[in-house]
Amino acid sequence: MEPTEPTQPVPLDKALASFDECWSPRIVAAVNDYDVRLAKFEGEHVWHVHEDTDEFFLVLDGEVHIGLREPAGERTVVLTKGSLFTVPRGTWHKPSAPRRAEVLLFEPTNTLSVGDRHEEVPDYVDVTTGHALT
Repeated sequence: MEPTEPTQPVPLDKALASFDECWSPRIVAAVNDYDVRLAKFEGEHVWHVHEDTDEFFLVLDGEVHIGLREPAGERTVVLTKGSLFTVPRGTWHKPSAPRRAEVLLFEPTNTLSVGDRHEEVPDYVDVTTGHALT
C-alpha cells in the first residue's frame, strides 16, 4: 500500500486497521500536489487555521463535529458517516469526535495537521504533515 503507487488499489479497511493512533494522519495516496490522508479522531483536536488552503473532511465511520469561528460567530457542523465538509481557507476550526471516528482528508502535500496558527497542542495531538502508510 505505497501512497504514491498509482497502479495499486488501496483497501481503506486494511489501511485503517494498520494504525490505532488518533489525530495522527496517514498518507494513503497522492493526487497532483495533494495528499489523501486517513485519520482516526476521538476527543478534541485544537483550534487552528490553514491560511492558504481549504481542508476537506469525509467521515467514513462515526461522527465528527467541526467547530468554526466565522465572521457571524461560532457554530458547529456535525458530520455523520458518509458526510463531507470543506473548511474554507482562513477559517479557524476545531475538529472533535465524541467517539472514535474514521476520516478521509484531502490537503496539499506538506500541510501541517495543526495548521499555520493554532492554540497550544496537547501531547495526544500529532503535529505532522502525515505519516506514510505501513
